[in-house]
Amino acid sequence: MTVGTGAVLVFSATAGYRHASITAGAAALAELAGRHGMPARHTEDPDDLRPDALAGCAAVVFLSPTGEVLHDRARAALRDFVTGGGGFLGIHAATCAEYDWPYYGELLGARFDGHPRVQPADVLVHDRTHPATAHLPATWRWTDEWYDFRAGPAGRGVRVLASADEDSYEGGTMGAVHPLVWCHRVGEGRVLYTALGHLESAYADPDFRRHLDGALLWCAGTAE
Repeated sequence: MTVGTGAVLVFSATAGYRHASITAGAAALAELAGRHGMPARHTEDPDDLRPDALAGCAAVVFLSPTGEVLHDRARAALRDFVTGGGGFLGIHAATCAEYDWPYYGELLGARFDGHPRVQPADVLVHDRTHPATAHLPATWRWTDEWYDFRAGPAGRGVRVLASADEDSYEGGTMGAVHPLVWCHRVGEGRVLYTALGHLESAYADPDFRRHLDGALLWCAGTAE
């Protein structure tokens, strides 16, 4: 499979809870991608996840989809895209989708379990060399919906970029090790997931936009 280097496909279909931030997130991603000469298209139609459309993409972004939103053809096309060298960026509720597709859980690295109320907390930045987190301080105070996962990402090659300090907020259930942002390789593809991005206001915040920008460039293979 030949993966294109130009386009970004943003997918945000929902069959469960729908985040009010999707519209702002799609607009922010289009602006960020456009600055790098990557045209972005926003869709909620699984038929747009097909081989001929994905062949022109550098990366696919799942922006807070929820529930079972892909049919078998879309699943096969997405899997072939990533394993063949395409980039995949999952944002916030991406871990709340496709629970009955085992490969999707392997792709993202974790499944959503629950969350406490939206509140400020400390993000501990472990990797300040990755383009998604290089601009952040070692401890970043941020307000979000702090996702707990059934288990943290595991396996060879998983690179945890940032985690939540559960001592800094109320309601966390994962304990001392609570990953929030991580990346890994799946086949020939690059995959990054960030649990952040619940609030609409996040997508206007300069630090969060730089976080998404670096994540997108890394997934597209244009930044290390």
